Amino acid sequence: QVQLVESGGGLVQPGGSLRLSCTASGRIFGINAMGWYRQAPGKERELVAATTSGGSTNYADSVKGRFTISRDNAKNTVYLQMNSLKPEDTAVYYCKLSDIVYGRYEYWGQGTQVSVSS
Repeated sequence: QVQLVESGGGLVQPGGSLRLSCTASGRIFGINAMGWYRQAPGKERELVAATTSGGSTNYADSVKGRFTISRDNAKNTVYLQMNSLKPEDTAVYYCKLSDIVYGRYEYWGQGTQVSVSS
C-alpha cells in the first residue's frame, strides 16, 4: 500500500511564495504521474500541475509562469514551488499518484491548506 504525505501549506500574503512537498512511501511501479490538485470551497477539484516519471509536465493555465512542479524519483517526492500567489490560489491542495498507462492504481494525499490573504 502506498501512502502520500504532504507538507508545506500555510498562510501567505498576496505576491508571496510557498513550496509544497509530497512523498510517496511504499513500492511504486510502472509509468506514473505525480501531481497536485486543489479544491476551493464550493468548487470542484481541479488539476494544478502534474509530472510523469519520464519528466513530462502539465500545468493549469491559471498557474503557468507562477508555479513550477518538479520531481525527485530517487526520493519518490514531488514538489510544487508557488510564486506570485494570489487570493484565488486559496484552496486545499492534494497530491495524487497514479498509473497513467494501465490505470492499476491511484492514490491521494490527505491535503494541505494554502491560504493567500493580506
